[in-house]
Amino acid sequence: MKVVTVVGASLSGMYAARELRAQGFDGRLVLVGDEPHPPYDRPPLSKDFLTGRTGEDQLALTDAEESAGLDAEWLLGVRARGLDTRGRTVLLDDGRTVSTDGVVIATGAAARRLPGDDLAGVHTLRTLDDARALREELAQGPRRVVVIGGGFIGAETASSCAALGHAVTVVEAAPLPLVPQLGAEMAAVCAALHRRGGVDLVTGTGVAGLKGTSAGSRSTPDPGATGPRNRPRHPRAVTGVELADGRTLPADIVIVGIGATPNTAWLAGSTLALHDGVLCDDGCVTGLPQVVAVGDVARVGGIRAEHWTSATEQPRVAVRNLLAGRTTETVRSMPYFWSDQYGARIQFAGRRHQSDTVRVVEGGIEAGAPGEGGLLARYERDGRTTAVLSVDRPRPFMRARRELARSAGPVEPATL
Repeated sequence: MKVVTVVGASLSGMYAARELRAQGFDGRLVLVGDEPHPPYDRPPLSKDFLTGRTGEDQLALTDAEESAGLDAEWLLGVRARGLDTRGRTVLLDDGRTVSTDGVVIATGAAARRLPGDDLAGVHTLRTLDDARALREELAQGPRRVVVIGGGFIGAETASSCAALGHAVTVVEAAPLPLVPQLGAEMAAVCAALHRRGGVDLVTGTGVAGLKGTSAGSRSTPDPGATGPRNRPRHPRAVTGVELADGRTLPADIVIVGIGATPNTAWLAGSTLALHDGVLCDDGCVTGLPQVVAVGDVARVGGIRAEHWTSATEQPRVAVRNLLAGRTTETVRSMPYFWSDQYGARIQFAGRRHQSDTVRVVEGGIEAGAPGEGGLLARYERDGRTTAVLSVDRPRPFMRARRELARSAGPVEPATL
């Protein structure tokens, strides 16, 4: 291969670029990113960046020295609009094209939105620009904040808003947040962190819509005239969240955290298989050996995992297979994620099934919430551990995670 194009200047895209050079690719390397910013770390956006403890310079995934060492061509602030797989060309929104021998798809995912969320005061939190806008508004004084969605982004953002002194309510349509990930018993324990952090949690009801102010007007003086003219309309601002059960929650700021959609629209019309992501085999290889996918956009072996660890571990295997022209290695990492909420760190590793039983083996539960010393819980099936959950027990968790990784059997392979 003489030219490889990484589409997506994301965490997984940056790791793919590093791997290409580390694995001996010395040809032309092109990185395309729709944001104007160089690659940055997203997890702090909902936490330390939002609360002001981390600056933008601390989010950067690379520095000038490493960027120079990569010897890459950076095309930032331009979106890919198509992939001509026959002509091996990446088409860009500004009319340019990039002829390429290999492609790494790392376009990530975009925040899901609600109908009518164009009101002033309504935010999503996925990009640096999203975080900038929300942080600026939160700095304007105490606000009534409603977070829609109790997943990781929603919970972390709610925690940050509460730490900044705002009145926060989290709305979750499911009976409990994080049930798919943790199961009902442990989800209830972690949900109690909201209460402990002074945040109201409303569960079991969806959102019917958003309420906003009527469009206003502002007078502009007309020299030589006695009355106002040229009345521009004020943008409508959010005032509340209407719930499916008929209640209305007053709100000055609404944060929509209802998941993300993989950025695959630009691949429509290509020969690649798309279904909630780019379909790949267990080695991140698509139906075309010269095209691989990594990170949030990739459905690897039937699973699309929106976690930092997937984005950093998949590129090594994907690049190896891309350069080999076929699948020579598969991804065998143990699923792992973490979340920082209300001063507590939640860590989870493994593959939990609905039939698994769970027991707390260290620490305990007090008043329905993790005890002062946190807890370590094991999920078990047929006498063996399938997953492990920790709240503020990092060292025991890491030991249990290593043990779990050693004992894990091979993952059933999936085909395209």
